[in-house]
Amino acid sequence: MVAQVFENPLRPAILAAARSTTLKAAITRAPVTRSIVKRFIAGETRAAALTAARAILDTGRLISIDHLGEDTTDEAQAGAAVAEYLALLSDLAALPEAREPGGVRPLEVSVKLSALGQALPVDGREIALANARTLCAAAERSGVWITVDAEDHTTTDSTLSIVRELRADYPWLGAVLQSYLRRAETDCRALAGPDSRIRLCKGAYREPDLVAFQAKADVDASYLRCLRVLMEGGGYPMVASHDPAIIAETDSMASGTGRDAADFEHQMLYGIRDGEQLRLAGLGAQMRVYLPYGGQWYGYFMRRLAERPANLGFFVRSVFTRD
Repeated sequence: MVAQVFENPLRPAILAAARSTTLKAAITRAPVTRSIVKRFIAGETRAAALTAARAILDTGRLISIDHLGEDTTDEAQAGAAVAEYLALLSDLAALPEAREPGGVRPLEVSVKLSALGQALPVDGREIALANARTLCAAAERSGVWITVDAEDHTTTDSTLSIVRELRADYPWLGAVLQSYLRRAETDCRALAGPDSRIRLCKGAYREPDLVAFQAKADVDASYLRCLRVLMEGGGYPMVASHDPAIIAETDSMASGTGRDAADFEHQMLYGIRDGEQLRLAGLGAQMRVYLPYGGQWYGYFMRRLAERPANLGFFVRSVFTRD
């Protein structure tokens, strides 16, 4: 899930840094960095994530918890990710919100298929599919939804094919589409059928012009076209944006297509526009907070800095201000 993209002139450099092992080592060792990431990351442990989740749920907001991890390089790592998600689902099943009858589920987990083995050189797709199926079965028992996160464009076909296969048994399984991809509107039309759940975001990875819009105006226009498709479709749109213009247009489109507050939701990132999150929840909107946790926070953190100048400014001020 992502915020406003392409507004930060340093975005390409920051996204390149997100892939640099040298910079990763330097940044993650800096004591100030860990204090700053607390704005965006609930903590490194499941217990910390559950504490943050409880505080959010108590304000009337919903949650989607992401155990951070991607680019898994061996099957044992994938197995460890599955084990962590199973433990998380078990903990969530114990919450009273997991027992709420029908309708929108307050509890959700977000999963990257690359964390489940998708990129493994031998049988990666099938390993990720089997692992995702295991998690879907556990989520079904737990009263929790799952949404499959989007990653860079090279994974899109594989990811969406896995989602389609799993939806045969778990029609509530959510998928993420990114409006900066030129294919996004076509994918929205293909996936916005009855009972589907689509999280629409702008996009957070560095992509070539051939496959992705580069200008903010083009990304925003694509977002609104995709949003219109989802609102007019038979599924449940999940509108992942902090952009005030997008939020206002979402409510207008929902009203124009006959949707009430239970027929779509807003989504925002943990630590960003908390006041706006509370305002929307207070108005009766479904407002879900994307809540990441775990030790592998570097890539996620760098993408948050790349998305918005305000995030980068917050980081720089923290580095140079003694507390």
